Amino acid sequence: MKCLITGGAGSIGSHLAELLLDRGHAVMILDDLSTGKISNLIDAQPRITFYRGSVLNEELLSNLMMGQDQIYHLAAVVGVKEALSRPLETLEVNIQGTDNLLRLATPEQKILVVSSSEVYGYGAGSALKEQDSCILGSPLKSLRWGYGVSKLVDEFLALAYTRSYKKRITIVRPFNVVGPRQTGFYGMVLPNFIEQALEGKPITVFGTGEQTRCFAYVTEVVEIFYELLQWEETIGDVYNVAGREEIRIVNLARLVKAITKSNSEIVFVPYEEAYGTGFEDAMQRFADTRHLNEVLGHVPSIQIEDVIARTVEWMRGRLC
Repeated sequence: MKCLITGGAGSIGSHLAELLLDRGHAVMILDDLSTGKISNLIDAQPRITFYRGSVLNEELLSNLMMGQDQIYHLAAVVGVKEALSRPLETLEVNIQGTDNLLRLATPEQKILVVSSSEVYGYGAGSALKEQDSCILGSPLKSLRWGYGVSKLVDEFLALAYTRSYKKRITIVRPFNVVGPRQTGFYGMVLPNFIEQALEGKPITVFGTGEQTRCFAYVTEVVEIFYELLQWEETIGDVYNVAGREEIRIVNLARLVKAITKSNSEIVFVPYEEAYGTGFEDAMQRFADTRHLNEVLGHVPSIQIEDVIARTVEWMRGRLC
């Protein structure tokens, strides 16, 4: 099959490219390299075809989509830190870029739209199910919610194109995908903790550290992305993709400290100091993955200690 990955030079997209190549598929990548890196694709070259450009460029996008069997749409302004520093671009790229892709797609092409756990906003105080309400904060309090809003609009667009034009679209909501090639530069918590621990710097926990999250290893996540797109039954549906374990962020910091054998001190930084006045966060964001398990018979299962250890091993090599 011929496969296009938008945002394919990112940490997740590059692993997906390798998986598709290993399955014998032809892979084309579109990435503007705003956050992705060509170096992430070194193991995939020269077997891929790479184009530098944006999903906002309709002519380029249309040309690249032509003749593709499957399209994996990962291109986006990624993460809360980026949403705060680039609020308008976040909305434009995430919403208009997705609309461009879905509008240009043919009914024969199968499309995976990669959304985010951020659509749940504050969360419901329990394991989050795909049909739960999305409770997002006020834009007058914090622009961080713009990222979740943009991803939620992407989902509405995907479902509307599926129902109105019979397009073959599946939606996934990843929760904290981690592993090699991810950087803490854009505010990702685990690579930040690991880098700080390896360099002997204070491990900085924002807020009280009582927030809970779940983490999934990148190679398991991209395998699930691929599997979901092979089933007709997944068209027009939404799937949480997440690890099974819920962990407090302060305990994540302690695990990183122990696994790296670091002498770093764990310090707590108020949200206001890290992100500015008015920043809001979800105290609990943990996924119910039963819907995914019903379809595929499995969910990401690598335990958090192994997830950390594998990521530490990669980051040690990068920092040496």
